[in-house]
Amino acid sequence: MKIAADFSKRVVVHSESLEWIASPMAGVDRRPLDRVGDEVARATSIVRYAPNSHFSAHTHTGGEEFIVLEGVFQDEHGDFPKGSYIRNPPESKHTPGSESGCVIFVKLWQFQPEDREHVRLQTNTMQGVPHPEFSDVNVAPLYKDAFEEVSLMHFKANAEIAINAPGGAELLVLEGSLEEQGDTLVKNSWLRVPINSMVNAKAGSEGAKVWLKTGHLTDADKQIHRLENP
Repeated sequence: MKIAADFSKRVVVHSESLEWIASPMAGVDRRPLDRVGDEVARATSIVRYAPNSHFSAHTHTGGEEFIVLEGVFQDEHGDFPKGSYIRNPPESKHTPGSESGCVIFVKLWQFQPEDREHVRLQTNTMQGVPHPEFSDVNVAPLYKDAFEEVSLMHFKANAEIAINAPGGAELLVLEGSLEEQGDTLVKNSWLRVPINSMVNAKAGSEGAKVWLKTGHLTDADKQIHRLENP
């Protein structure tokens, strides 16, 4: 299966307009944003757990990264409410589910194979600092290595950014709205731009809260090759 699999193209998906697609586990549905592969895939998705639903225990061979958008995600490592940012590196194991139900934004098979760093943060308690380049924008770092950088950005009303993205970038609007190259991105809208491009965005009149990831698309072909040639 291939969805938005040409990483040389800019992609915008307004995920709230997509239908939910049932996963192999009862009560767990998905809205795919990009995907290369079948049930095991390099994938970016919005995933919804109904109350008292869960996946079977499994190993994330290619790693898993997610942020909780609604409700409380649970596994044997703890309860992770809205705003939790989690990185489960390659070879990590868990049994995910939710007693009360939840919605998460999740990325699979997008880690460096040697990465073994677990990250568990509650972004709702992170204050952030003024962005060094853009006025009226605060940034809270979530993760950084030689390969990629992940952050949470808070825009005041009408604040603007112009980010050079030599390694590509993607963002998810968590609150508020952004204008980017003529597209209005609202809550749960997702943008991916290719390597050697720019993100030129302006917040709406209510500002915006945005999850941003940069640098990682230089390795997309290698990730797919590792997935297809274990």
